[in-house]
Amino acid sequence: MPNNDRLLSRDVTATQIPSGDKTPLSAGTRITISQTLGGNFTVTTDFGLFRIDAKDGDALGETVAATTVTATTLANGAPDPAAVWDQLRKVYDPEIPVNIVDLGLVYSMDISKRDDGAHKVDIAMTLTAPGCGMGPAIAADAKDKILLIPGVSDADVRITWEPAWNQSMISEEGKMKLGLI
Repeated sequence: MPNNDRLLSRDVTATQIPSGDKTPLSAGTRITISQTLGGNFTVTTDFGLFRIDAKDGDALGETVAATTVTATTLANGAPDPAAVWDQLRKVYDPEIPVNIVDLGLVYSMDISKRDDGAHKVDIAMTLTAPGCGMGPAIAADAKDKILLIPGVSDADVRITWEPAWNQSMISEEGKMKLGLI
């Protein structure tokens, strides 16, 4: 089992969980990595739980994940919808080891062609709890991953509360990962 206890090698700006507040963590801060799904890092410190973005993985002694996506475009130049769903499956709530698609948080995905010929992806999603301060960070992660897809020039990830999320929306695979079945 790998040693997940580390000292930060440089200063980073982390996102506090669950408030979503941006918080500086100084070089030398002792952290324990608890989750690395989706390329970001969920860490525990003496100050609480934080998410550190993938781009700062080197500060944890981790390899920074590649950010390129190889995906085909459709004959009309539009991005392949399957590539969008694949990217959304790389987005995780930092406290839950299941991606946002399998958690049932993504309600819709639409691709449209803009007047300038470029393509935009619109996502409507929710969160597991209305008071979750991590919503903007999760939505930003989804947007960043979608913008890596060839043919996508714009993305909008909107958080909605209707319908309210419940556990019945979790996919069978997600339920298995969470031990619910």
